Amino acid sequence: MRRLLRSHFDGITQQGFDEDLANKNWAVLIENDGGALVGFSTMAFIRTRHAEHPINVVYSGDTIVDPSAWGSTSLFRSWIDAIRQLRTQSPDAPTYWLLIVSGTRTYRLLPLFWTQFYPRCDRRTPHRNQLLLDQLAIERYGADYHQATGIVRFARPQVLKAPLRETAPARRHNRNARYFYDRNPGHSRGDELACLTELSDSNLTRAGRRIAATLRTSLEPR
Repeated sequence: MRRLLRSHFDGITQQGFDEDLANKNWAVLIENDGGALVGFSTMAFIRTRHAEHPINVVYSGDTIVDPSAWGSTSLFRSWIDAIRQLRTQSPDAPTYWLLIVSGTRTYRLLPLFWTQFYPRCDRRTPHRNQLLLDQLAIERYGADYHQATGIVRFARPQVLKAPLRETAPARRHNRNARYFYDRNPGHSRGDELACLTELSDSNLTRAGRRIAATLRTSLEPR
């Protein structure tokens, strides 16, 4: 996992990798047909409270997919399957995903698979959603989270290698990509934009529902 991450990011240290992994309780691993690791995502699934109500929160950590697997939906499918299994442990409350993003490829996954997510290019973040986003980001990242801008800035950031920071010419004028660049002008230095979405079946887009239909369990609270 560390070697795969180092091949795509600058600034990866043994200590930093170990600390991220120690602060997570799950990891989704993707292998190719030959058994080689081509992608992974670490996550922390925790229980907390917001506005006096219990909620579940997924915090994403180190995440990467090798370019050889960019055409595959295996990571998303496996990630959703893992979330659904974890939901069975706390089925009585909604589940939210706090994701910090330093690249447009990851940010574009939000409009691809989720109907409602924030921040976004076509509407202001509702006050109640902003309150939840700020609370979770402060709880997780403390002073590294800059509430005024929504940016998480680490003292020792992980920076995508230059070729991976580039957006394909056909996508440079994509409104979601443009919005991400406007909201996170320091992305090339490793700045991360904090994003929030609710992990529910009703919040999936048509593309998300097609993938989720192949899985066994539901994202909805019971």
